[in-house]
Formats: sequence, structure tokens, C-alpha cells
Amino acid sequence: MRPPPKSWPPTKGSEPLPNAPRIAPPVSAARPAGKLRGARALSGPLPWLLPALIMLGLFYLYPIAEALRLAFTDARLFDQATEPSLDSIRRVSQSAALPVILQNTLVYTVASVLGQLGLGMAIAILVVRAERARLRGTMALRTLVLAAWVIPAIANGVIWQLLFSEAPFGAINSALRMVGFAPVAWLSDPSNAMLSAVIATIWQGTAYSMILLYAALKSIDPALNEAAAIDNATGFERFWFITLPHLRAALLVNAILILIMTLNMFDTILSLTGGGPGRATEVLSLFAYNTVFQSFELGRGAVLSILLLIISLTLTAAMVVFLPRERK
Repeated sequence: MRPPPKSWPPTKGSEPLPNAPRIAPPVSAARPAGKLRGARALSGPLPWLLPALIMLGLFYLYPIAEALRLAFTDARLFDQATEPSLDSIRRVSQSAALPVILQNTLVYTVASVLGQLGLGMAIAILVVRAERARLRGTMALRTLVLAAWVIPAIANGVIWQLLFSEAPFGAINSALRMVGFAPVAWLSDPSNAMLSAVIATIWQGTAYSMILLYAALKSIDPALNEAAAIDNATGFERFWFITLPHLRAALLVNAILILIMTLNMFDTILSLTGGGPGRATEVLSLFAYNTVFQSFELGRGAVLSILLLIISLTLTAAMVVFLPRERK
């Protein structure tokens, strides 16, 4: 296309040509680059994600940033004046109780996560097979398992404290006496207290694992197991070579979620044993809670919370690596 003349409409000298049509100058169809980028941004996912990003920043990123700031101060819970200091970090790193706390956290977390995974898978398989066989009571079993999950963790600890009680009204010891066994010091013996805390946590958290694994089991094609049964595969072989590979992603996601929940759980232990006897059941989350709300040392509590966050992120990142990737 030929560019229009500099003077529009065409003129001869300074006067317009006679009977020359007045044509409007051509307007470029292209938008300015800035407006085009703005239109693309508004039509993309950013406006829809912005409220969620604001809420995440307000309720997650800001508390983390505030904990980092407090970790480098000597802040106390009821003192207004704070000064920048490394004293909180130094005191936490030199604490004689920290190795015991970390060991308790490791034992409690590993035992609770494995117990919830194993028991949740067993109940999920049982429910799926009962549904396929059209047995009665399947709905009642699922409801019974889910009932434990909806109980608040603090109430869960109180319930199990009554069950494990060494008083005459303790249900478990009363049952042991009825069958001729000696009562067990569930909560007062340091060697049994951690086991009691793990049992209470598994009882409440199993329902969560059961729900996720139940959904994953329902997605497995029954024809695979039927074909394997025709080939004379045993029940264990069908589980090992068919069920378990199909549950790999669900198991890893479930393990990550209950790992984070277990690391952050302290209310069940708080109401069950209070961290005792001594420090036998005191985990890192409960140690941070006691540091802030009993010792009123906000700086040390912030250091412990950051340590707990680092442990959670490290373990989560290590487990995410094993998640199966979709093949393109």
C-alpha cells in the first residue's frame, strides 16, 4: 500500500484541489504494546488468582516473615521493647533438651505416619471388598471410622487419657484385669507413654488415610484383578503387583499430608500426657508451644517454629521427588 501524502486531502500549493473527496486518514489497527499487554493480563488467570494470592500472603507468608523477624530478637511475650539479637538462636542451639525433643519427634512422627498408612489401607481394602461382595454393614464401618476423625484433637487426648487411666475406672486396665493380666502404667511409665500417644494419634488420623486410599482403590479397574485371578495369582501377588503400584501416587500424597499434620500436632499430646512423664512425649511442636505460652520467650518460640518449618519443607521436598510423573 502506498503511504498517503503528507498533506491530506491533497492540495495544490496551499489550496485544496477542486472537487477532491475528503477522505479520513487511515487509522492503524494495531494497539499500542502497553495496552495489549494490559488486556492480556486482565484476560488471563491473574485476576482470578489474585484474591487467593492475597489471602495466602496474609495468612501464611506474613506469619512466616514475622516469625523470621522475631527469631533474630530477644522478644518476650509480654514485653513491648525488643532488640535485634542472636541470643534466641544461640539458646535454642545450645539447649540440652533439644536432642531429646528431636528424638521424640522422630519416633512419634514415623510411628504415627506408618500406623495411619497401614491401618488406613487395610480398612480401605476391607471396605472396597465388602462393597463388591455386597455385604451388609459397610456403611456402618465407614461411619464408625470417620467418627474418630471429626473429634477435636484436644478431646481425643482427653478420651484416651480416660481409657489409659491407671485408676479403677480406666477402661483398658479394667479389661486387662478381667482377663487375668496385670494393669499397665500407660501414662506414668516413660517407656509406655510414647506408645500411648502414638496409639491415640493413629486412632484419630486413620480415617483421613482411609478416605484417600478408598478413593484410589475405587479407581482401579476390577478387570485387572479378575484377569490375575484367572491366571492363578494369589491374593498377595494381586496386591503386590496390581493394587500397590496403582496406589503409589495416593500413598505418597497421603504420606506427605499426614506427615505435615503429625509434625504440627501437639494438642493430643498436650491433653493426654502434657509432654511427660519428664520429657518422654514432648515433641518439637509442643516444645515450641511451651516455650511461648509457659516460658513467655517469644524469640525462642519463633526459632523453634522456623526449625519445624524447615524440617517439614525438607521432608516434603524429599518425598515429592518420588511422586510419579505423567508421561507426555
